[in-house]
Amino acid sequence: MALSVLKTSKLNYQEACEFFDYKENQKQFRAKVHAFEKALSEFCEKTNQGINLPSLKGETEGAVTHAFADGQYIRTIVMPKGLTLVSKIHNKNHPFFIMKGECSIYTEKGLEKIKAPYHGITKAGTQRLMHIHEECTFITVHRTDCLTPEEVLNEVTVKDFSQVSKKVDLKQIDKVLEKFEVSP
Repeated sequence: MALSVLKTSKLNYQEACEFFDYKENQKQFRAKVHAFEKALSEFCEKTNQGINLPSLKGETEGAVTHAFADGQYIRTIVMPKGLTLVSKIHNKNHPFFIMKGECSIYTEKGLEKIKAPYHGITKAGTQRLMHIHEECTFITVHRTDCLTPEEVLNEVTVKDFSQVSKKVDLKQIDKVLEKFEVSP
């Protein structure tokens, strides 16, 4: 019976409105992040702080370590108190762990103040604004066959939202569907 409900259920008006509201909010958030990055660049140029721009944009970081293990890339970064940055645009889902410290993360879903220990999942197609309240140790783990941090960066991030992979892991859906199939 549950399958027949799934096959025949249609999107109702409320669900459609919520979806369109979400997409509009996502569009506005991305525009604001772009405006923030542009304003940051202009500020640095006007105040002769261009040398600091990569740090302010989160392109150069505090202490970063890289490790590889059985098809996984593990990146640990220590971000100093007071740092405000814009993350890269993520192209793949991956877990992250905040082992020490406190930060605010602003996404299209809103502002979240996080205190270690904490873990979450970064979704493909997301970008974040972050502010570090207390020095943070932040760890990300990525499934990859790449063997250098530069190769991993090129695989797991993109420069523009139009480049975000639309590919979905259909094998996961197939595994769930197998549980519902009845043998002849």
